[in-house]
Amino acid sequence: MLERLNQVNDVPVLNVNDPAFAPYGRVIQGYDFSGMIEYMEKETRIPESGNIYVASVPEMESMPSAAQVQATFYGDMPIEVGYCNGRNTTWNGFEYHKGSEINVAVTDFMLILGHVWQIEAGGTYRFENAKVFYVPRGTAFEMYQTTLHLSPCRVCDEGFKGIVILPRGTNTPLDSRTPNDDPESRLLLQRNKWVIAHPEREPLIRQGAHAGLLGENKELHY
Repeated sequence: MLERLNQVNDVPVLNVNDPAFAPYGRVIQGYDFSGMIEYMEKETRIPESGNIYVASVPEMESMPSAAQVQATFYGDMPIEVGYCNGRNTTWNGFEYHKGSEINVAVTDFMLILGHVWQIEAGGTYRFENAKVFYVPRGTAFEMYQTTLHLSPCRVCDEGFKGIVILPRGTNTPLDSRTPNDDPESRLLLQRNKWVIAHPEREPLIRQGAHAGLLGENKELHY
């Protein structure tokens, strides 16, 4: 799969197990996500177009693995367990959170990643600084809070499925948006969710996302 992805794309595609992933996060072990994966396979769908994101799924949050992740990985801080399924193939934008995110690949997919310290004046980011990683099915990994990311990209016609674990309340509506003199405040779009969108990504722009991505909104091929 990885060889084929590199043949059909004009940017390098690295494996999430490659040492190059280390500045962005780490593959995690010691947690049994099989129950969540089984739920995702049986109970969630891939939309006909676009993506679907659900921040909190009580059925997965009630599983023993969720309790273990909350107690051990997040140091007993409240968490939410949700998912993102879809058919995305374009870069579109980046988000980041104050707190690590765990993803579990229910299917194979790709991720486009950057670093918050690459954000330039005016809340801009150059796509040329990003890297693309392939994530094999069944892989659980942490993305550090300094890692820019967004929706996965599919590697097959059927689309992708991924479990998303975050500090509770992340990606939910804000009570209000009150930008101040801190430039970062313009990027805050939802609770614990700072976003930089590509100007062509109309759904994000309509939500009020800051249009700051510079460069071609590339499409990843498979």
